[in-house]
Amino acid sequence: MLHGDVVVIGGGYAGVRVAKRLDGTARVTLVDRKEVFFHRIASLRAGVRPEWSVTPFIPYDRLLQRGRVVVGKVVRVDTAERQVVLGTGERLPYDVVVIATGADYPEPARFVGSTADEAVEAFAGHQHKVADAEHILVVGGGPSGIELSAEIRVARPDARVTLAHSGTELLHSTGIARAGRRARAWLESHDVEVRLDSFMSPGNDFGTYRDARGNVITADLSFWATGTTPNTLWLRLGGHGDWLNEAGHIKVDRTLRVGGRLDVFAVGDVNDATELKITPAALAQADLAAWNIRTYLNSAGRHRSNLRLYRPFHRTPMIVPFGSADGVTAVPIPGGETALLGGRTSVLAKAKTLMTPYMRRQLGYTAT
Repeated sequence: MLHGDVVVIGGGYAGVRVAKRLDGTARVTLVDRKEVFFHRIASLRAGVRPEWSVTPFIPYDRLLQRGRVVVGKVVRVDTAERQVVLGTGERLPYDVVVIATGADYPEPARFVGSTADEAVEAFAGHQHKVADAEHILVVGGGPSGIELSAEIRVARPDARVTLAHSGTELLHSTGIARAGRRARAWLESHDVEVRLDSFMSPGNDFGTYRDARGNVITADLSFWATGTTPNTLWLRLGGHGDWLNEAGHIKVDRTLRVGGRLDVFAVGDVNDATELKITPAALAQADLAAWNIRTYLNSAGRHRSNLRLYRPFHRTPMIVPFGSADGVTAVPIPGGETALLGGRTSVLAKAKTLMTPYMRRQLGYTAT
């Protein structure tokens, strides 16, 4: 027996997970602007290597056994009528709504357009530019900037590659200095110029970039891996700006509910539950939200003591691939220390396949 209507807005990692978890409990409708799931973890390599162009795209058609996937743009959550309003005017009634619209990433980690063909075309554009460039600048020394720099270096061993980072060490925001030093050593040993304490901005002339000291770099291609923006403008425009914090993230309580409402949840990159915007955190939030939604639907809102509380990730394993054959893995161990594991572990865990077989299985497809 299915208990109620659940509308999940956003078909990224968190949205797919919570929809799948609730498929046998409620009448689930997953709404996304894209016609396919975008496996963002594989996108940086897809932006560099043509043979990876179609890898990040997995159809939604096998995700739900009972529920359905609707391709469309959500413009508003009507809490008075308990309906999700689409750009077409269609209204989807809900007993619970889950906001999982994620965050917008810089290219090439962005899904361009609304169809897989349009996104593949965007990847091809990046690939051609990488293949032709003499000097490529990557701005940002977090996991994405390091990973992209390494992918470019492996694909273009003859090109000049520069990684500019505003911090004093790579991966400084993760608090794992040793992993940052390991990454820097790999990059520099592969002739990637690493510029630390270098806040970059576009220069006055096309193809020039300037750091905070006024030094100018000339590069014929640049990628900016300097953070993400939560996809919540639609909420502000739809009258729910009070749900957002100053950074644009949705404010949630420990049960991952929004604005004190019992029937609105937000999971993944879009909320303010954790500073670490990483896939494991999104999946953990989706699992917890699914449990709480199931409890809420089955008890008509009673027995709130049975709800689970989310505990933010402060320390979590982190894998940064250096191309498909190397990388660094940082694993927290008791006592507050972090163990660093080398290339073999990183390759098996992530670098070789970028977790593509795992995500294909999540969406009901075979691993290959």
